[in-house]
Amino acid sequence: MHIDPEQVPAKTGTVYPEPFKARLAGRSKRRLGDAAGLKNFGVNWVALEPGAMSALRHWHQRQDEFIYVLTGEVVLITNAGEQVLKAGMAAGFPAGEANGHHLVNRSAALATYLEVGDRTPDDQVTYPDDDLVAAAGDAGWIFFHKDGQPYSSPRSSV
Repeated sequence: MHIDPEQVPAKTGTVYPEPFKARLAGRSKRRLGDAAGLKNFGVNWVALEPGAMSALRHWHQRQDEFIYVLTGEVVLITNAGEQVLKAGMAAGFPAGEANGHHLVNRSAALATYLEVGDRTPDDQVTYPDDDLVAAAGDAGWIFFHKDGQPYSSPRSSV
């Protein structure tokens, strides 16, 4: 199926509960995998404005992730530190590897990248820098404090 990414609606915002939502300002996603009807993995074309981040630093228990930088440059932040990724560079994050990661655009220009992840059910996400844990359910992601107490926001789809 042919997809023109420019014709796929860009979505802004996040399913994170307050007080984390504002930290994702400047990020937009075009869900190319959904537009193609893919069921086993997702593909997003993500744009990060200068100063924006991809997500809170996190790692998945059951789902693999892969990113490929299309334009601009981003800083990949992991447990090992920081690394600049430029157009044509990629990174992968195997499921179950406790290596919190995210991307930050510290440049003065827009950066874009492809984000690919599988849709293995019953995933859990750990956010090492924040009081946040997520669990995938039938209706979407459910967010908890690290002590197990749920955030008050309703279930949301990712």
